[in-house]
Amino acid sequence: MENRSGTPLPLQKLLPLPVAVFNFLFSIFLFAAGCGAPGEPQPPTPPIPQGVNDLTAKQAGDGVLLTFTMPGKSTLGDRLQQVPTFEVFRGSLRPDGMPDPKSFRVVDTVPGALVARYSQRGQVQFIDPVAPTDPQLRSGQLFVYRVHTLFSAKHPSPDSKDITLQLYPVAERLTALDSTVTEQGIELKWAAPSHTSTGEPLPSVQEYHVYRGELDSTTAGVAANDPQQAKWNSPLLQLGATTTTDYRDSGFDYGKTYGYLVRSVIASPAGPLESSDSPLAIVVPKDTFPPAAPQGLVAAVQPGAVPDAVVVELSWSINVESDLAGYRVYRTGQEGERSALLTPELLPSPAYRDNSAKSGQRYWYTVTAVDRAGNESASSVAVAVDVAQPSR
Repeated sequence: MENRSGTPLPLQKLLPLPVAVFNFLFSIFLFAAGCGAPGEPQPPTPPIPQGVNDLTAKQAGDGVLLTFTMPGKSTLGDRLQQVPTFEVFRGSLRPDGMPDPKSFRVVDTVPGALVARYSQRGQVQFIDPVAPTDPQLRSGQLFVYRVHTLFSAKHPSPDSKDITLQLYPVAERLTALDSTVTEQGIELKWAAPSHTSTGEPLPSVQEYHVYRGELDSTTAGVAANDPQQAKWNSPLLQLGATTTTDYRDSGFDYGKTYGYLVRSVIASPAGPLESSDSPLAIVVPKDTFPPAAPQGLVAAVQPGAVPDAVVVELSWSINVESDLAGYRVYRTGQEGERSALLTPELLPSPAYRDNSAKSGQRYWYTVTAVDRAGNESASSVAVAVDVAQPSR
């Protein structure tokens, strides 16, 4: 290389430029190589659910019933493809009446796969149990609750609003609930509680609330020990109230599987409060109760449709059972002898014409009633009929 005058440049003045260019190009190469180098695949960041915005809480026996709607979208507005886990936090108030951030602890965690167990009518209904010996309960301090949801512990949803409430003693949980299926209905009985759940003497019980739900029969076996494992065709709802320690349910269907529980109700500064649930009584009522025996059976001998033929006409009072299916007529030619069935098909009405009777014979007739379950009543009082040759 020459300068403007045509004189060659010294070698030491030629070297710095190529070296600088080389170093610059080499650094670009290393940067590009680093950007394109393969590394460990990174999993996608899980979505962050929106916060719960409708949390409510109320005392339910020895616990707090929390009700809220699970979020369906992420904080970015995308629809959640799975149900998130929810966590329940319990805390207390500072002396100035504000929630104490340091007091909050996770007291319950429910994985997304189990949320459906606690869902009713599109909302979660979850009871956080509070032990009667809990120091916060015994001291009369207010309880503060909040919830959040999450797919990842590092990316939880925003916390819900804080809910504050006072808890009061309730009647101790009933320890047994007996059930018997009778012709009049399903009879429930229990013993009255004598103490509160904290062990203090109980002055009186205002009333008892009886609840009933229809169970999926396939889960009836596990439901008795753990109602949360049950699948309900219809949820537990209050069936009635009573001031006595027994209750009769007459409005059920035979063959269905029912679960019953009872809660005692006592007065408190917050109004009437229910106890925790009694054990679940599971009942599958079977119709084994026959109708009443037909009454008022009478008979009359009439001329038949052809000469020398006779017909015995029978009639009786109609049965009043709502599940009546029909009647059967029996006849015998010897008093005290087993009767023969004259009507293979059930009679829909309380009347029958016997066209097979013969002149000169004496017959004893009886009638029974049959319900839709196939239960047959006892026989009516027998009616004796002398079949004489009809006069013309």
